Amino acid sequence: MDYQIIEEYIDRLIADSAPDAPVWNIENIRHGKAPAWNYIDGCMMTSLYTIYKLTGNKKYLTFIDNFVDYYVFGDGTIRGYDLDTYNVDNINEGRVLFDLYAETGKEKYKKAIDLLYKQLETQPRTVLGNFWHKKIYPNQVWLDGLYMAQVFYTRYETLFNGGKRYDDIVNQFKTVFANMYDKQKKLYYHGWDVSKESFWSDPVTGLSKSFWLRSVGWYTVGLVDAISYFDTSAPDLKAELITIFRRTIEGLEGYIDPEKKMFWQVVDQGGREGNYLETSGSAMIAYAMMKGARHGYVDRRFAAVGEEVFNGICREYLTQTDGRLNLGGICLMAGLGPENNRRRDGSYEYYISEPVVENDAKGTGPFVMAYTEILRLKK
Repeated sequence: MDYQIIEEYIDRLIADSAPDAPVWNIENIRHGKAPAWNYIDGCMMTSLYTIYKLTGNKKYLTFIDNFVDYYVFGDGTIRGYDLDTYNVDNINEGRVLFDLYAETGKEKYKKAIDLLYKQLETQPRTVLGNFWHKKIYPNQVWLDGLYMAQVFYTRYETLFNGGKRYDDIVNQFKTVFANMYDKQKKLYYHGWDVSKESFWSDPVTGLSKSFWLRSVGWYTVGLVDAISYFDTSAPDLKAELITIFRRTIEGLEGYIDPEKKMFWQVVDQGGREGNYLETSGSAMIAYAMMKGARHGYVDRRFAAVGEEVFNGICREYLTQTDGRLNLGGICLMAGLGPENNRRRDGSYEYYISEPVVENDAKGTGPFVMAYTEILRLKK
């Protein structure tokens, strides 16, 4: 396909956005939320920085700096951020602060990095050492959280702490693999309540009911990105993560739709009534496959497999209306609980009931990240 149109799509998203009104944050738009630090914008900032590094086009760096500058104040505090909520989602946008600090030298970015790291230092944990997903979700581990927190955590350890807590990072991934991975299905459940008290959790295992695609996607990207930020000081720990990543990717390959070359919203229920091919999770896994193959974490053939998935997304959901490209097939949101929202029960019926939208950054961000791997392949 003509990949040039993807860069035109990215440029249109940028042109239509301002720091306080990004067009890709569909949740904020629909709910009329005030501008605040959030993981959705973080997905887009990370992807745009990767495009900048690959192309050298300064317009991307200028946009990112202007965007993030709006949210980070001179003393390092962050617009709309509250440490005391202990929400690991809020760590994600911090990833781009490392890059902006290196590029601009603005001390406020380093202060904001330290503020987010302070949250991780005091984040509540399960008895097995994993971060709670949020303070309002006690003892709960969600796959999403491994992406939201561990990549930032790894970068901080590598750059500013001499890798002293690499073992903690690896242990959190290992605990998830040991407890949330179904060895027969070769898939991960979305959530795990270690206390087994949540209405959505199995009373014996504490696990949620289904294999939600985007949660698996978050996890695979969290793995591959965290691995790539390890330095050379802990080869054995890095090797443990690579082993988990390899098993994860090899297990997922069998769930690619043979005709459309994408993954289903509920991964193991392909073709079931109401299920659909979903963009964000497919893009995340495509990115992880291609990046993992490039670094040698998985067999090199996964570069081609990931490219097939990316092309499947383009064929299925990249459309043009009145000369404007749109990316569809994106699940707007999904979660588990809390107690006063029992609709979010982790069932098949729940996951297929959430809205499907176009151009939300939870899909466009990973799509752009996968595109950067395509560019590397073509080079």
